[in-house]
Amino acid sequence: MKKLGLLPRILIAIVLGIAIGYISPMWFARIMATFNTIFSQFLGFMIPMIIVGFVAPAIADIGGRAGKLLVVTAAIAYIATFFAGILSYLTGTLSFPSLIGGEQGMALLGDTSKVLPFFNIEMPPLMTVMTALVFAFMFGLGMAFVKGTVLRKGFDELRDIVSKTIDTAILPLLPFYIFGIFLNMTLEGQVGMILKCFVKIIVIIFILHVFILVLQYCIASLFARKNPFSMLRTMLPAYFTALGTQSSAATIPVTLRQAIKMGVSEDIAGFVIPLCATIHMSGSTLKIVACA
Repeated sequence: MKKLGLLPRILIAIVLGIAIGYISPMWFARIMATFNTIFSQFLGFMIPMIIVGFVAPAIADIGGRAGKLLVVTAAIAYIATFFAGILSYLTGTLSFPSLIGGEQGMALLGDTSKVLPFFNIEMPPLMTVMTALVFAFMFGLGMAFVKGTVLRKGFDELRDIVSKTIDTAILPLLPFYIFGIFLNMTLEGQVGMILKCFVKIIVIIFILHVFILVLQYCIASLFARKNPFSMLRTMLPAYFTALGTQSSAATIPVTLRQAIKMGVSEDIAGFVIPLCATIHMSGSTLKIVACA
């Protein structure tokens, strides 16, 4: 399976999850629900660690440019998010009234039964995502200013530990997590119902996503001097992970790995990706506005 790469494994997980969901016994679905619940807790625990482990050393490496980079990154993220919301609103206003057939589909979705896990293991994160970002920025800027070696070495080792955890625990188990999500959605009757009720709107939202991605990567290609479609192809595992988990934060490990593979420096990737997972919400804004 490792030879297939992450993207084929995620695609196989989605297809198998939907297919097996139609024939799966409840005990198997509850086993997967238990795994998903525990893995989700572990992901939630790891996300602040990922942010601190990657952002703080990256800021220390960037040094005095970190403040300016933060302002520019935040401005680009919020402009892109606002543009996505406006585009989604205008598209929905023009096209959705003729496609939506009432509220029966939403009522049916509310009646579906839930697959419950056998048990749960609580793994509360050490801090919230925003606290982790503030902590990382404070210590990263502090290390860049003080130019000490003790804290710097500790944070570098923390980054190595977090990176090893991502490679050995999160990425190998991610396809099973996505498999469990789609299996339980199918068993609960949500996949078929969602597609039946909202397939036209889902197609429009998907087209909007593709349009925004291509537009953003075309703009990026002007600066990176690379083929935008080649860059998009490299990032496909991150997009399919986001599709399966429906979480920008949970996708951070995959996005980091693919961005570095694409040629982005580790410092810039470690700085921008965890930050933008919480402030660059083009996809989420597009979906929220469209569905509203």
